[in-house]
Amino acid sequence: MELLQLKYFQMTARMEHMTQAAQRLHISQPALSKMIASLESELGVKLFERTSKAIRLNEHGRHFLSKVDIALQALEDGQRELKDLTEAASEFITLDVRVSSHLLPGLLAEYRKEKPDTQFHLLQHALPNDHAYEFDLCLSDGANPPPSCNSVSLLKEAIVVALPSEHRYAKREYISLEDLKEERFISLPPGKSLRETTDAFCRLAGFTPHIQFESDDPATVRGLIRAGQGVAFLPAITWGGSTGADVVTIPLQEGYCERSISLHWPKGRYLTQAAASFRDRTIQYFAELAKADTP
Repeated sequence: MELLQLKYFQMTARMEHMTQAAQRLHISQPALSKMIASLESELGVKLFERTSKAIRLNEHGRHFLSKVDIALQALEDGQRELKDLTEAASEFITLDVRVSSHLLPGLLAEYRKEKPDTQFHLLQHALPNDHAYEFDLCLSDGANPPPSCNSVSLLKEAIVVALPSEHRYAKREYISLEDLKEERFISLPPGKSLRETTDAFCRLAGFTPHIQFESDDPATVRGLIRAGQGVAFLPAITWGGSTGADVVTIPLQEGYCERSISLHWPKGRYLTQAAASFRDRTIQYFAELAKADTP
């Protein structure tokens, strides 16, 4: 049994699609099929149930995959740990950024003042179910954490309503969700955690928001509000910064309108010294941010 066989089996088992797995592995589909058949012959059992159009892991395959995952992860951790202890090149961090991208430049700039040799690979549009990518650390909405991770809560922040300064509600101290049911909204695209959260708030208030524009760029959202094209739900801290004289933000009356930001790192996998250092600095950075926002 060869290491390459195990890696090929793992990819095929995860995707349960021979052609797509072959493409991901950069080999031909017949070569991959032959490799899997050879592994099954060596083990003396079938690992997949095959039809004319698909393959599915059977009970033996699922059991074997659990052991292969452990073995390959142990080998990868050993390699990462040795490189971490012996090479300056280990100052490399893969950071999956699902929220708070507005704060990222400041956080990275501060950290690199102390650790100027650290290199970052930023994942900002990776799909959570894509097995081709892995991260050292992940910033996400606390309500939608990546699976199988250790987590620490960084911040809780209120969701506020951003309005043009000439809006009829602009002078209010608070706004209720009920007041917003006839408004036109500028919102994040579907699938974004903040969009899911604010849509849920609206459903609790008995309405579906009328979405006029969708954008995940803070500057564009603020520009559209400023131009009188709608209102928007914004996180009070992580989408902070100046909204300008033409835009005001007002708290929602409903106390449950808030979200949390968390930091995650995979369980059962070696965390490099660089990633651990950046994790600790990120926790400190968000704590300072929350303290500065407290009246």
